[in-house]
Amino acid sequence: MRLAARAYRALPIPQHLRYLLNQVLLGKLYFLTRHVLRATAPKPRASLGRALARLGEVQRNGDGPLLRFARPEVPEVSIVIPVFNQARYTALCLQSIAESETRRSFEVLVVDDASTDSTSAMLQGYENLRILRNTENAGFIHSCNRGAREARGRLLLFLNNDTWVVPGWLDALADSLDALENAGLAGSKLVYPDGLLQEAGGIIWNDATGWNYGNRQDPDRPEFNYRRDVDFCSGASIMVPRELFLKLGGFDARYAPAYYEDADLAFSIRAAGLRVLYQPMSEVIHFEGATSGRDLSQGAKAYQVANRHKFLEKWSAVLADHREPGESPRLEKERIVRRRVLVIDSRTPMPDKDAGSVDTVNYMRLLQGLGFKVTFIPADNFFAEGRYTSELQEAGIECLYSPHLASVNAHLEAQGMDYDLVFLCRAHNAARHVENVRRYCPKARIVFYTVDLHFLREQRQAELQGSAALARAAVRTRELELRTMRLSDATIVLSRTEHELLVRELPGAALFVIPLLCEISGRSVAFAPRRDILFIGGYEHLPNVDAVRYFAAEIWPLVRRQLPEAVFFVLGSNPPAEVLSLEGEGITVVGYVEELPPYFNRCRLSVAPLRYGAGIKGKIATSLGFGVPCVATRIAVEGMGLTNGREMLVADSPEAFADAVVRVYSEESLWLSLSDQGLQFLEREMSLAAGREKLRAMLVHLNVLTV
Repeated sequence: MRLAARAYRALPIPQHLRYLLNQVLLGKLYFLTRHVLRATAPKPRASLGRALARLGEVQRNGDGPLLRFARPEVPEVSIVIPVFNQARYTALCLQSIAESETRRSFEVLVVDDASTDSTSAMLQGYENLRILRNTENAGFIHSCNRGAREARGRLLLFLNNDTWVVPGWLDALADSLDALENAGLAGSKLVYPDGLLQEAGGIIWNDATGWNYGNRQDPDRPEFNYRRDVDFCSGASIMVPRELFLKLGGFDARYAPAYYEDADLAFSIRAAGLRVLYQPMSEVIHFEGATSGRDLSQGAKAYQVANRHKFLEKWSAVLADHREPGESPRLEKERIVRRRVLVIDSRTPMPDKDAGSVDTVNYMRLLQGLGFKVTFIPADNFFAEGRYTSELQEAGIECLYSPHLASVNAHLEAQGMDYDLVFLCRAHNAARHVENVRRYCPKARIVFYTVDLHFLREQRQAELQGSAALARAAVRTRELELRTMRLSDATIVLSRTEHELLVRELPGAALFVIPLLCEISGRSVAFAPRRDILFIGGYEHLPNVDAVRYFAAEIWPLVRRQLPEAVFFVLGSNPPAEVLSLEGEGITVVGYVEELPPYFNRCRLSVAPLRYGAGIKGKIATSLGFGVPCVATRIAVEGMGLTNGREMLVADSPEAFADAVVRVYSEESLWLSLSDQGLQFLEREMSLAAGREKLRAMLVHLNVLTV
């Protein structure tokens, strides 16, 4: 059996295929089928079917249904829809807005540009719709500018009437503008009625011709689905702060009646030092040409040719740095990018399920803040993990996944030359890819982020369980881990203890201590109203399973003798049967929770009774970040720099641990002191700001950044 396993490991099978084969061998066919189908199936666009059905209905009836919009006194967003004829499309657009629930208050303002069809009569069927009518046909630009002047919202959303908006389209744009202090405009992903992509942001070439990036391609491809800075976004659906729009004078009247005004606005916003963003989480179906047609030789479309020359004249100095038409669109689509980093982890991070995921996401955010365009690959399975992937994309991280990614090596061969930095996470994952990264990314510096020293954790587990097999596995992991460090340009460890150990193992290696990166929530509830105790951890990590079982069997009975009313809450994802079986006798196994504050704001303390492990314990940092004191073992606090009695209490024997729990639970002055000191420690040592400076110093050392 052992020989067969060794022969199987030696087979030259690509890693992603080996992973799938393992799932079959382990009998996880259901798991495999569910994830493969989710990864390969196109995203459903149910709203597209509704749009087409509704359009047919409107075309048959010639009018729209009675709809009632909200009309808040001070809306957050003013949706400005300029219309000229095409009443049926306008009715369709208004229907989609009414069906799209948002978190933001909004008003709908239709500017009727002297329509000659049934538009005027049709609009009377809508309650709380603000209607402005031009006495003469003034054109798209003047209609939009008039709507902006009359709008009451903080944000303007210009929307073509030949569109059907997909739920969430408005919130995604507004969230993008609010998330970034220097964001000036955000635009939607535009999709044709046949389901193909119309535009994922626009490119302007050096002769002022425009390019709808991704036109007629699959809108679900990874390269079209992350927020990024662009030359411009089509005015069919763009959002801009009203104050900024008016300050810039609105759409430039030199382009009247229409065309190039959206590109000009984007260039003006960028000239003001602000960012122009494409946000694919905002999706709009665009019946392009329904209003103005597509023939460039006649009608309103003829202005597209004339206005290109006006635009070229106005922005010639800027356009001189743009490429020739059609040259390197993959790079031209995000021309402001100067540095690129590839992050390869085992799987898509799920920050609400484990501390390692929190750290991976925070590193990607910090790298963005340091000027890197971040690309991420979940190398064990290439799965797009629903909202976890979408949240990364919405924040501007390019996520590569199946079926659009064949293998890590295929990507490295195709685009490895682009990267200045490659971030490899976790020992086994990093070891699989470090040599090929070195081969295909010749200019990139390689950083190995250990998460924890795997061999140290395995050694301790072997010692605790007295297992010779685990001890041999730990030796193999040690060789693998140290070899990966030698092949990397820098290694990040989380604790001082691990750093000291590696200095002896690898003298002269570039080792950097960067603890877990924490967002500090702060204390919001005083001591007196609190009750109960908690433990949090992901139970795919075996030290957490052992810790909870140990606490329940050896420590909790001693605590209950003195605190009979207290409840011990066991939080965390994927609790196995041996954890679920602990329910009862004052223990509540909660499992996964979406929101941590309700538990950390009700409990008096957390516990970290780990008996083996390595690295920094996210459960401790999370607890201290909420101002909740923690009682932990020496293994749990190892290398963090915490002081027993100042930021937390440390105990190892069941009796000492139970006594420490009772003290923190019962003594308000001790509780308050530990809470205050813990928050101060985190701010000083483990905050995002502190981590950013440590990361910057490492990248300066590697000559990836300058001082």
